Amino acid sequence: MVNWKKILVITFNVIIGIYLVLAITAFNKSADKETVCKDVRITIERGVIEGSLSPTDVRNMLNGEKVNPVGRTLAAINLRAMEERLNAQELIENAECYKTQDGCVNITVTERVPVVRVMAANGDDYYVDKDGRVMKNTGYACNLMVATGSIDRAYASRVLAPVGRLILADDFWRSQIEQVNVLPDSTIEMVPRVGEHIIYIGRPVGLTKKLERLRKFYQYGLSQAGWNKYKRISVEFNNQIVCKKR
Repeated sequence: MVNWKKILVITFNVIIGIYLVLAITAFNKSADKETVCKDVRITIERGVIEGSLSPTDVRNMLNGEKVNPVGRTLAAINLRAMEERLNAQELIENAECYKTQDGCVNITVTERVPVVRVMAANGDDYYVDKDGRVMKNTGYACNLMVATGSIDRAYASRVLAPVGRLILADDFWRSQIEQVNVLPDSTIEMVPRVGEHIIYIGRPVGLTKKLERLRKFYQYGLSQAGWNKYKRISVEFNNQIVCKKR
């Protein structure tokens, strides 16, 4: 037997629900047409290291791309266009924009931060981010490891980016290693901030184990012998450390 009462109740609830959705949508559209954007709130999400991007920089980008929403009605603001213009900027990894009922536009920006600065022997000067993408030298104020020597862009993307990620992910090495030098045979050596020695890595394979071996030598060897006793420390080969006295 058909329960007409139940069907009528369900139908009525559905109609009321549709009406409310349409009414709220119409109200919001009407409010958007009248409400003028009075401010842009910018939040910048940082990575492992502090970059140089500021809210003022983002506002300047909006002005330069002619998509600053301030002074426009909410209905006239194209959030998709704002996101596309910001995402095309060199310093931005991702941008998300949304409107608020109090007449503001909120923008959350994920900063694109490099992991190493390359100052190659061929005169190239640029940055490489965590994904191996080359970035222009935009005058970062952040304290980054510098890579010098025989470096082309393919090597920087394929090899130096992972090295930079590994160094930055570790508090000790981030504060200790200030320079990586690439030799003509593509092997690398590192220059520490503390101690007057050069760390010879060899080919940058198994780097995690090499650095862990070096860390233990720092803790149990150099702490006793003195940081300036050696001029060269090699961790090229497995299970051994070869030191050359000053």
